[in-house]
Amino acid sequence: MKDKTELLSEIEREWKALMDMVNQLTPQQMVTPDAGGWSPKDNLAHLTEWMTTLMGYHMDGRPSHEVMNLDPADTEDWDMDIINARLFERNKERPVEEVLAGLKSKYAELTARLEAMPFEDLLKPRWPDDPEKRPLVNWILGDSSEHFAEHREVIEQALSKKSKAKR
Repeated sequence: MKDKTELLSEIEREWKALMDMVNQLTPQQMVTPDAGGWSPKDNLAHLTEWMTTLMGYHMDGRPSHEVMNLDPADTEDWDMDIINARLFERNKERPVEEVLAGLKSKYAELTARLEAMPFEDLLKPRWPDDPEKRPLVNWILGDSSEHFAEHREVIEQALSKKSKAKR
């Protein structure tokens, strides 16, 4: 990542690809679970939760359990199976429109915050005592563009399998 323009461009590219795919889904497809039990709506709620975590925990340094509104024991070991199961349960009954509105709002909040931050701050180590000196931008990419691409692919694969099964 050479500058903030490149960072924001990458995030926007993956966001647009995700939204283009979502906009092609029927209402029924949005709530149809895949083999793992997650619908596209559930994947989108998951992305919202992790953008919230990115901003509250990684960028603001607040306790993870507080940001995620989970029991401290759930986030203590960063067991993604436990955390993601809790987040899924919290969101599974939410209406599609509410999930989409929350996703878009959280994305706008994230991009506004990134635009306001000096790029140099994004290159600083996330944790001052990190022996690897990993920059904050790693978590930003991981919980935005990389995460958008990952879940877009998961949704596309599930839809592709369902389409092939109907033939």
